[in-house]
Amino acid sequence: MKRRSFIKLSLTAGAGLSSGIIGKNTILNQADAAALAPNLSDPTIQPMFQQFVINAIDTGFIYRAHDDHEHDDTKDDDDDHEHDHHHHKEYSIKIQQSTQLTGLVNSNGVPVSTTFWGYKGKDDQPTWPGKTFEVRSFEKTKVKWKNKLRDGFGSPLPHLLAVDESLHWCYSIHGYQNISIATDGVPLVPHLHGGHTSPESDGNPEYFEGLTDASRGPRYVSSTYKYENSQSAGTLWYHDHALGITRLNVYAGLAGMYIIRDDKDTGQIDNPLNLPAAPYELGYVIQDKMFTENGDLFFPAYSGDPAWDDFIVGEGATPPIPGGPSALAEFFGDHIVVNGKIWPKASVEPRHYRVRLLNACDSRFLRLRLRAVPSGAIDFSNASSPLPFYIIGTDQGLLAKTVSITEIDIMPGERQDLVIDFSQVALGSRIIVENILGDAPFGGDLPAPEDLFTNRRTDRIMAFDVELAFDQQRADNFSPLIDGYIPNSKPVDKIRKLALFEGKDEYGRLMPMLGTAEPVVDVAGNIVTGSMTWAQPITENPALGTTEIWEIYNATGDAHPIHVHLVHFDILDRSNFTADVIEQPVVQHNGAVGIGFRLENIAIDSTSTTPASPAENGPKDMVMALPGQVTRIKMTFDKAGRYVWHCHILSHEDHEMMRAFHVGPI
Repeated sequence: MKRRSFIKLSLTAGAGLSSGIIGKNTILNQADAAALAPNLSDPTIQPMFQQFVINAIDTGFIYRAHDDHEHDDTKDDDDDHEHDHHHHKEYSIKIQQSTQLTGLVNSNGVPVSTTFWGYKGKDDQPTWPGKTFEVRSFEKTKVKWKNKLRDGFGSPLPHLLAVDESLHWCYSIHGYQNISIATDGVPLVPHLHGGHTSPESDGNPEYFEGLTDASRGPRYVSSTYKYENSQSAGTLWYHDHALGITRLNVYAGLAGMYIIRDDKDTGQIDNPLNLPAAPYELGYVIQDKMFTENGDLFFPAYSGDPAWDDFIVGEGATPPIPGGPSALAEFFGDHIVVNGKIWPKASVEPRHYRVRLLNACDSRFLRLRLRAVPSGAIDFSNASSPLPFYIIGTDQGLLAKTVSITEIDIMPGERQDLVIDFSQVALGSRIIVENILGDAPFGGDLPAPEDLFTNRRTDRIMAFDVELAFDQQRADNFSPLIDGYIPNSKPVDKIRKLALFEGKDEYGRLMPMLGTAEPVVDVAGNIVTGSMTWAQPITENPALGTTEIWEIYNATGDAHPIHVHLVHFDILDRSNFTADVIEQPVVQHNGAVGIGFRLENIAIDSTSTTPASPAENGPKDMVMALPGQVTRIKMTFDKAGRYVWHCHILSHEDHEMMRAFHVGPI
């Protein structure tokens, strides 16, 4: 059953959610997309596994901190009282427009370059992805973020992609309606995803800054961000988080890795855990993209673009500008890009490597496997069965126990920390990283044929060529017996019942939302329940130092990757549930009224309860909430202030699937 039918049936018939129904949305296949937009790059003619890819954890791809005499460059604009520079690593990072060769070719086989927005450190050129921060646990970092999106004449650059100004976005906030990209620049705000960070440096979507003082968001504090790194070693990442245009800014290139080291996970060859270290530690940022024939980034937003018929025409929606631009509910690209290269390759020795993966896609869930193929092969026609590998860590650090497995899910925003033994295949072999999920929203099952692009290549991510001789001078001492994560044992102070909904905005477009699964009193004193938009008063107000369990009821037809700022959490378990889904109005940021829902008569099937998988038993900041299930997470709120929680499908968070929460008194 398609997702739309699933939701409509629940509403019109008063039916409860059924754990046996998993809604899916079928988007246009690639043949249809090519017919609608003939100027798009054809993925089937692109070189496969020919481009060597940069390792994001290579020493040459790590930002260099400033020397002592350069500290003035990162001094706060608005806060001159802090002078403890010697207790920090300090960086100055510029955001600029540049071009990069991805390996893409046009229909004549000629290489074409892609214009992107990148982060630029000292003495660097902008890169896509941004270079990697490598820091020590509990060693503070200060970063001066500088928006330099200007042309050669000093004028603000237009956005690389179409901006839908009907969304609740930076310059639609009350008092900002006279601000524009053309006069004040593209608003940006960096977020350290997974960081244990104070509110003023967390990257709240309303802390944005364009190119003028007038373009600073209503909660802007400073362009110098302070990261305490008060957490164990882990794989974090940074990306732009500006209100209503996060999907566009990240897609344009604004994302990179942020690696924290500690006394055990040092990153050195003699680390106490015997983990593979440089040059045997690799980092990859995975994204799906679409390109035009001439190499430009393409993101559908207009009538005739791929997915327009599904999300606009098929929903009977009438966007404010009939032909667009309009936000679409999801995005699935037909080209896979890893560290800025399409379908790249890397050469490895026959030994253990540590491989950190980040899913930085807009909407695409991945289920990855490793398949051995003959040298030079680009498909699975002569592939081995899936090879085993180890999962040693997740979002914010090591698992409680290393897991040996043959496939792993990685949702948008999530990180997986793997160890792969490349000696299990013959020297000269190639190992392809395979993706077995589809080109449509993920509901928990393997894809149906209609959920796959025609002649798709999104079933392949990259290749490892096992072609380097084993370096006898470097020991390979990896052991899977790692003493890792200890779960949160603090007593629970409160249990909250929250929910995920899919409604419609005032234009009839699909609008995913967060909300509550029970009546609660918001911070304004109103009794509320059901789906809510970003602009409505806060309903989650944990006291400082308390520990809570959040029960997240997914009343949609798709899986959603849920991210909570500030904390790391334990995933406890999941259960099937049924409920009546009742329609109710929901107020938009501009006062218009859309369609929302609430849940009544919730019934949990306790016989269906399953604990978190061993691969989830670590410090998480991402959790997969499956349709028809309630997912329980446990966390402690140890910093006061305003934060956000949201779906990390970027097209969802940009269209209301994000809510603020506040720790401590408001």
